[in-house]
Amino acid sequence: MNESHGTDADERSKAPTRGGSWLRPALLGAGILSLLVLARAFGLGERVADLRTWIEGLGWLGPLVFALIYAVAAVLAIPASLLTVAAGAMFGSLVGVAVVLVGATLGASAAFAIARWLARDAVARWLAGNARFRRLDELTERHGAIIVAITRLVPIFPFNLLNYGFGLTRVRFWTYVLWSFVCMLPGTILYVVGADAVTRGLADGRVPWALVAIFAGALAILALVVDRARRNLARREAAKVTPPGSGRRA
Repeated sequence: MNESHGTDADERSKAPTRGGSWLRPALLGAGILSLLVLARAFGLGERVADLRTWIEGLGWLGPLVFALIYAVAAVLAIPASLLTVAAGAMFGSLVGVAVVLVGATLGASAAFAIARWLARDAVARWLAGNARFRRLDELTERHGAIIVAITRLVPIFPFNLLNYGFGLTRVRFWTYVLWSFVCMLPGTILYVVGADAVTRGLADGRVPWALVAIFAGALAILALVVDRARRNLARREAAKVTPPGSGRRA
């Protein structure tokens, strides 16, 4: 029975390494464009403009308030993709990335703390029947903090599930916060810079090639990092299920 479980785990870890590492970032880029098209089609631009006016009216507190709104959305398990795109449109690339990264980290940390120290039983019951959480728990127990990094880089599990799910694992709080902050950066850059580029292009009537280059570079780097991370995880999984000295000779 142990051998069959090990084989299944090995196959699951190896299967996505080809093609999937490039497909997900490509889908991420397509998702950004889709969100922007939908926002334009349904007139969400006017609402974003109203939000931007209100935020700008707060002065230096504006970015802080936006980050807090983002954090609350993460704690409430509300998808924050539109907020991420709005940050790029409102604040530009540099401030937008900082605001989203701070807000996402605060929200993820708060959800982790709730799951671990405030409502552990309730969260455990919520996730008890979730097969994805069981898989996350197994991987975290075997590989520790590297799973935090990989799952932030690769959207294997839903963002909101990760925030609460990791609180029930053995990962240390500050390890979780650090790796979440670092490994959410590439995806944040893609969303925010992509939104900023499209917003400027629509406003000025010309393509902001510098931002497009940054977006493309971040996409390429993310794809490479994701591929490397998945291969490392596959090797770790294989090492766990293969007894020492039992490897085949070439």
